[in-house]
Formats: sequence, C-alpha cells, structure tokens
Amino acid sequence: MIEELKEHYGYLFEDELLLDINNVGVFKDIPEGYQLIEIGDYIKSMPLLLSGAIKILREDSKGDELILYFIEQGDTCAMTITCCLGLTKSEIRAIAETDTKLIMVPIEKMGEWMGKYKSWQNFILQSYNDRMMELLEAIDSIAFLKMDERLLKYLRDKAMVNHNDVIHVTHQNIAHDLHTSRVVVSRLLKTLEISGKIELQRNNIKVIDL
Repeated sequence: MIEELKEHYGYLFEDELLLDINNVGVFKDIPEGYQLIEIGDYIKSMPLLLSGAIKILREDSKGDELILYFIEQGDTCAMTITCCLGLTKSEIRAIAETDTKLIMVPIEKMGEWMGKYKSWQNFILQSYNDRMMELLEAIDSIAFLKMDERLLKYLRDKAMVNHNDVIHVTHQNIAHDLHTSRVVVSRLLKTLEISGKIELQRNNIKVIDL
C-alpha cells in the first residue's frame, strides 16, 4: 500500500505522514455501484482515493436524490470531513461511480495530524474549499441553468471522471441523478444529439462536445 500512497500522494505529503497513513489506514477495493456511506450513518473514517471516482448525493424528504459532485483520485470528501470533526450523522450518500481503490483513515487521526503535519492541514483545508466550490457550482446549475444545460454538464462530468467520452448509463439513471423524469431526459438527449453535442448509441451515450 505504501507504494500506491507514494504514487498518488507523495507530492503532497512528507514520508513520515505517508508511513503513518500506511500504518493506520485500511485499504479497500470498491466495486462500481457500491454504497460507501448512507445518510444517517456515523462516519468513523474518511476516504483517500487512490483510483476511481465516487459520486456524492443528497436526498430530499420524499426520498428522491440529487447528485452534488464527484470525488476522484487524490481527493477526499468535505462532507465526510465535517461529519468526522463534528461527530455528527452523515447528510449525504456516497456511491462508487467506477471501480475504486481507497484508503480509509480513522477519524481520531485527523485532528492529531492537523497539528502534527502542515501538509495534512493544507490538504484538508484545500479539499474542503474544493468541495465547497463544487457545491456552489451544483447550486448555480440548479438555479440558473436550463435542464438541457444541466444534462450536458452532467454528461461531461461523468465522461471526465470515467476518463471515457462513451458513457454507459440509462435514461432512468440520469433522471434519478438529476431529480427529473425519464421522459424529460429522453427528449432532451434527442435534442442534444440533433444539435451535435452527443451521439446516442445502444445502451451508451458518446459525449462529442466536451
């Protein structure tokens, strides 16, 4: 595990911190679609991603979901940090967007390392800032973008985190993530195809306008 840590976090953390993470962290190999965090859970550790991507979702009072943002290699989740530091229940759901490798760091180490390692402090603060900016972007998208623009942004984001311009996703899955209906998604996908921004394939969508 130490070699993967050095490969993905060696440019951020000093060797002593990498060794500490290696000693206390728990390596996990997560398959696509696996739910890592459920709303209402008490979080006992925070993830450091080595590869893959995780999508973070919020749920309304009716049980409908809305995607907030993705976290990728080299990232962690601001919502996890907040829950860990405050010892509060999770307000989000985290699901593996792709097959993902990560290291779970115990929450009791977070505060200890904040005082011990400047690099860890900088990483946590930068991660928190990055996720907050993505949350603001998600709010702006809902408030100011039309549904076809939100849909195209969603497809571009999925293409980016999957490192592939061909996305395997159903119209129903998209509707679920964007908190809308499958009929609306299907209609807008056809419109985007006519405009040359995407290409609808059998069980796949190719994003042309990246």
